[in-house]
Amino acid sequence: MTDLLSEPTVSSGPPRHASGGLSGASPREQKAAKRRKRRRTIVTLLVTLLVVVAAGGGAAFEIRRSGGILFGWATPFAPDDYAGPGTGEVAVEIPDGAGGWDMARVLADAGVVASAEAFVRAFEANPGSGSIQAGSHLLMKEMSAADAVETLTRNEVDRAGLVVPEGFTVAQVTERMIGQGWPQADVEAALADPAALGLPPEAGGNLEGWIYPNTYEAKPDTTSAAQLLTEMVAATVAELTELGVPAEQRQQVLVKASIVEREAPDQFRGQVARVIENRLATSEVLGMDAIESYYAGKPAHEMTRAELADTTSRPFNSRRMDGLPPTAIGSPGRASIEAVLDPPPGPWIYYVTVNLHTQETKFTDRVEEFEVFKDEYQAWAAENGY
Repeated sequence: MTDLLSEPTVSSGPPRHASGGLSGASPREQKAAKRRKRRRTIVTLLVTLLVVVAAGGGAAFEIRRSGGILFGWATPFAPDDYAGPGTGEVAVEIPDGAGGWDMARVLADAGVVASAEAFVRAFEANPGSGSIQAGSHLLMKEMSAADAVETLTRNEVDRAGLVVPEGFTVAQVTERMIGQGWPQADVEAALADPAALGLPPEAGGNLEGWIYPNTYEAKPDTTSAAQLLTEMVAATVAELTELGVPAEQRQQVLVKASIVEREAPDQFRGQVARVIENRLATSEVLGMDAIESYYAGKPAHEMTRAELADTTSRPFNSRRMDGLPPTAIGSPGRASIEAVLDPPPGPWIYYVTVNLHTQETKFTDRVEEFEVFKDEYQAWAAENGY
């Protein structure tokens, strides 16, 4: 087979000059030589073009595979992403001046997100991403990229000591204190004597809800477990005093606010607080997933129908028992307490967060519309692996 790029063989005729022309050739032979030269040039260009296209196609494939942009053409590839919500805890250090890609690589290396590309897309889609601060952030492994960005935007940064996020339970605070170096025996001994920590009588001897969410400049070698827990309780008492909550109402306010903290997206705290009041004023049970989740010790979306309806293995079931749970279900932040103290007027009895990524939540006082909202959430959950 003839190689299209090889030099054609001339069986007779005069030798070539260095210039590539022919001397002493007839006009017909000169025309034939020129045609051969043009053919070689065209063939060379075609083959070169094929090589470039092949290389470009490979580059385009690589860019498509990473979800990038090639010559202004946005590729449709969806990068690897976890469904979330994640497991365990991992401290991730966000360096000073880090951009989206810098954070993405750190989080991907730590096993927080499935791919840097997925994080960058979520970072660019979240309007609060520009406010993420440098420092040590506590996240979970195998989070969805959107959840990872949302968690970082809360800026619960461990700059000095112990961070207690809003909604944390006593069990979670205990685990974190022990994990950061406070001796387990000291923590458990302090928790066993809540009155010595300054817990007021209206709390009924239960610390749940009375540990103030904040960043505490405390270390195990300078602050004892009892001293730190005393500071946390005192901060809650001080805030309730500042907000003008009478002593006899404080426990109930904290219980309601803890439900709001764990149930409501930020922008819907007031409406959820109003739903709680409306249900308590009628024959409706509270029926809130966050309460069942607290007593079951697992995320609400992982609970089965049987677990949600269980009344034998848990001390309280909001789908079967009237009124508020006997204790708070976590530590509420100030915004949730304020929502409980002054909820907006409204007839709402039901609500459903129909999209866990955007936190879109819909409210109604009609059971038929509530069923429509539930179907909308189920459709979203099926599409997003929940």
